[in-house]
Amino acid sequence: MRATLRWAHSDLRTHRGEALFLVLATAGIVVSLLLATALFGYATNPWQRVFTQARGAHVWLHTDASADTRKLAALDGVESVAGPLPTASTTVASRGTRASVELRGTGELPSVDRPLLTSGHWLDPATPDGVVLESGLARALLAQPGDPLTLPGTARKLTVVGVADSAEPRYRPGEQPGLVWALPSAVPDPGGQVIGVRLTDPDDTDYAVQRAVTLLGAGAIGEVSTWQQARAEAQGDNRLLGQVLGLFGLGALIAAGLAVHGAIGTRIRGHLRDISVLKAIGFTPGQVVRVFLLQHLAYALLGAVAAAALTEALGRRIPGRFGDAVGVWQGLPGHTAALIVVPVGAVLFIGATTGLAAWRAGRVPPVPVPRATAPLGGRLSGVARRALGVRVPPALVLGWHKAFTRRPRSLGTVARLALPLLLIVVAMSAWTTIDRFHSSPERIGLPAALTVRADAGLNDRDARALLERDPQVAAAYPGVEVAALVPGQTATIALRGLGTRADPYPYTLAEGRPARGPDEAVAGQGLLDLLDVRVGDWVRMTVGDQPQVLHIVGRSIEPENAGRVVSTSLDTLRENDPGLRPTLHQLRLTAGADPHEVADRLATAGRGHLDVHTVTNPADGLSPLRGVVLGLIAVLALIGLIELLTAIGGTVREGERDLLALKAIGLSPRQITAITVTATGCTALAALLAALALGLPLAHWLIDAQGRSSGLGAGIAQGPSPALLLLLGASAVLGATALAALPAARAARRRLADTLSAVA
Repeated sequence: MRATLRWAHSDLRTHRGEALFLVLATAGIVVSLLLATALFGYATNPWQRVFTQARGAHVWLHTDASADTRKLAALDGVESVAGPLPTASTTVASRGTRASVELRGTGELPSVDRPLLTSGHWLDPATPDGVVLESGLARALLAQPGDPLTLPGTARKLTVVGVADSAEPRYRPGEQPGLVWALPSAVPDPGGQVIGVRLTDPDDTDYAVQRAVTLLGAGAIGEVSTWQQARAEAQGDNRLLGQVLGLFGLGALIAAGLAVHGAIGTRIRGHLRDISVLKAIGFTPGQVVRVFLLQHLAYALLGAVAAAALTEALGRRIPGRFGDAVGVWQGLPGHTAALIVVPVGAVLFIGATTGLAAWRAGRVPPVPVPRATAPLGGRLSGVARRALGVRVPPALVLGWHKAFTRRPRSLGTVARLALPLLLIVVAMSAWTTIDRFHSSPERIGLPAALTVRADAGLNDRDARALLERDPQVAAAYPGVEVAALVPGQTATIALRGLGTRADPYPYTLAEGRPARGPDEAVAGQGLLDLLDVRVGDWVRMTVGDQPQVLHIVGRSIEPENAGRVVSTSLDTLRENDPGLRPTLHQLRLTAGADPHEVADRLATAGRGHLDVHTVTNPADGLSPLRGVVLGLIAVLALIGLIELLTAIGGTVREGERDLLALKAIGLSPRQITAITVTATGCTALAALLAALALGLPLAHWLIDAQGRSSGLGAGIAQGPSPALLLLLGASAVLGATALAALPAARAARRRLADTLSAVA
């Protein structure tokens, strides 16, 4: 055992840099995987905790006030119901911020879908104007218990007495109204009612919705939402960040394992004589294997333990959602198990790849086998000979030949070096796609920057005139958005009518053509998947009692409502309902205009009659991904550096036996150095070209697949610019040649006795 440790210690002193890089790379990989685990737990747990503690409803049905919803409690599969509760849509304001809300009348805390108070107290008849706000709405309004709320356009005021968490779909400005619970007396003129249904089997949600709609009648249903939609919205961007971290973490782990495998294989080829001597003095094959295995397991274990300790001690101090995610994850039941399983799994994987390479060392015979004088395929190819004939510098020709003369080994080196470069290309594509969301929102389905809703005190004509008077408003598109029942009556979707045929709304199309004619529409990927239809099909939906049949002529990129949106012109909807009036305006601003400044200016000009919101960009929640991408690129660069140093060391050692021959034919030390540098550069260039050829299509496929799964749809992927790819290529190739220059120069100037010893 002492001899084994002495050999390992000697090898460590010889390869300190490689050991350090391996420890750092393992630490980076384990940190990425632990953060991914934390984000997955953070994405699911808060909503699941609220849903469980509140005994959340699996289905929420918004109906008109005359619907007899009491019959729902008698349906098979219904465990219990909450409500019906009277509702009224209104707008509240606090500290200069306005929000569209659903005022919901209730007295006692319901037994199903019970709001969980986080501050303040529940409604009290002693405070008739008191209300409880959903926590997301309270954060948007900067409101807390004791604060007053005003209802713009009226003299009425409400007082916040509590803030509560809810498992229902969260507040989204301009898209989803916030929840406000009030006493029934505070909802004097309800426009509808809502009932929550808790099922005995959550998997029967679609069937339960279908039976409820059949029982109540399609005309009585205003909107249907389910627990799956609420959970997907709550998970949101956190789950995507976890998927990105997990994907790149696993990819980096594979790349690190292959790099270790290649490093050990190269060192075995360079130390065949030393291994033979070890066996000759009594080392068994098992001891030789253990030398390499234990040594690299120790490196991996050190990196994994350091990563786990840093994540546990400092993870919650990371700014933003990563710190929040780690803080929540550390309180979950499976936290300790994950903190052990992830590092152990990474170490075992690296150990497995190490063992495969170390097994070859155990098979080295005690008596060295003389190496062939000329390797298979060592002759110059016809192309190389012709290149020498036209006076191409010999160093370039021989370097290119040296890089690819041993095809299996050369291909293995190129593949191992190409994998981290490929993942870097994918990471750069993700970065570029996020930049595109911010720099060109009109190309990802957000041509409008502001959504404006006018109250009853301002008619449509006056509202549009007021909006168009602003010098930074390029266009104002009138529109309406209603909930529509899909065929089968299992869910509701968003039916939008924006713009007119004379002034159409500029939808971002990924497939098909714009909707120009009667009954033509475009739809998001989420809707196409929900209805199992394609562009060119006709779809039928129900708005109240009125059927609406539309011809899908294009697929639009829809970042809202999980892509479950069908859009047409306002004129098309008016053909089915002549009395339809616009309820909102979408504003397209001039280039360089600040949406927040324009929103403040319009709100002031509207004198309390306009509710103005900036359109939410889905990339806003992905801002932390930039730091993730940078960290992953650094880890992948470390892994690539390990493989590059291994390739350089192998090339230098294999060139030692050719050194005498090269000097004999008259090549100078500088030319011999150039051969090794050229061979390394050619290997790096081949790996780069392979990474670009495979990485760019893979990045587009992965990003578009994520877009399809989220309902946004394919067509959002954006590859890195040619300048960025050129910078990556130049850094990889020039960096490789620069790293190879010093060891190659030292080898070319070795003494004759050292060269004869290496060849012997």
